[in-house]
Amino acid sequence: MTAADVTSVVENTAAAAGIVDIAHVVENLERGGLERMVIDLIGAQHAAGHRCRVACLFEPGALAHELASQGIEVHACRKRSGFDPGAVARLRAWLRAVPGAVVHTHNANAHYHTVAAGIGLPLAKVINTRHGMGASQPRSRGEWLYRRTMRRTDIVAAVCEAARARFAQQGVRPRKQLLAVPNGIRVEDFSCASGERRAALRNVLGLAPGVRIIGTVGRLNPVKDQATLLRAFARVHAESADTALVLVGDGALRAALEAQSTALGIGDAVRLLGDRSDVRQLLQGFDMFVLSSLSEGYSMALLEACASGLPIVATDVGGNREIVVDGRNGFVAAPADEQALAEAMAALLREPARAVQMGQAGRDWALREASIATMAARYDVLYRDVGR
Repeated sequence: MTAADVTSVVENTAAAAGIVDIAHVVENLERGGLERMVIDLIGAQHAAGHRCRVACLFEPGALAHELASQGIEVHACRKRSGFDPGAVARLRAWLRAVPGAVVHTHNANAHYHTVAAGIGLPLAKVINTRHGMGASQPRSRGEWLYRRTMRRTDIVAAVCEAARARFAQQGVRPRKQLLAVPNGIRVEDFSCASGERRAALRNVLGLAPGVRIIGTVGRLNPVKDQATLLRAFARVHAESADTALVLVGDGALRAALEAQSTALGIGDAVRLLGDRSDVRQLLQGFDMFVLSSLSEGYSMALLEACASGLPIVATDVGGNREIVVDGRNGFVAAPADEQALAEAMAALLREPARAVQMGQAGRDWALREASIATMAARYDVLYRDVGR
């Protein structure tokens, strides 16, 4: 089933079952993966005929105009740091104006503020999505407050099975269900990698014709572990000189990674491109995608690589294995293991025809399972079928 097919199913379901009032609550709508997912989800729900509105706990954020331009209300509670009873009162007044709505909160802070503000109000049901793998300090005050809200929470949706299992272990137990609802992306906005795009990217980067580009996208920080990726690439490059490594993203480790590339003798084959607004186009020029993270939730970067028809090498952390099926659309390697990472990359380089097949398998999977329409359809079921 294509993304267009799923969109049709969602629209037909909405028409048949009636319109749902949906009140989303987020911290803000600044630029970020969570915020992008929320905006895309709301856009799909709005297109399906649901009545959607959004409250931002803090300021609206740079992306709020995307919803406002569609006629979707964006309300700012303008919370100050620390406990702010005024912001809670403003959120309560906003919730009181949407009686009977499904309230869908995103992450812990927005959730426990919403539950506190909604005590005694006639809310149809309360659903929370926890993005990523949750807090790094599960015993923190914020996590304690979050767990205290579970008696007033119908559903908690984790973004992958690995996260759902972790939350269950940490004692996150809502009134009805704790389940996984994977995030989606605009798969239809991505085109598959091609020889033409690879040639164009090689030309832009000053690489020789025929050089195969291994690419990655992510912040340059310790969690993404590009240091291990550089060491693994040095092994690959020693065997296959017609390779280059492209890192898209910026961060505190940029200078250190540049120095490491030089020290490894691969400086001429490594390109650090910094933050870019043309990631979709860059992906079309890669031969494979590699993610070397030490920790992940449900990686949007991997979804985008799948949508671009790229074979993938990813570390076995978080929900990565739920996106990359070892041997089908790529390979999964142990984290912080440069040899395992190098062997997986080399395997794709040795079998280019198989790599192409893997990339197409990833694209097919993304169209079925990772679109905004698919995600919206899954949430639509939760909104309608799980009562209080």
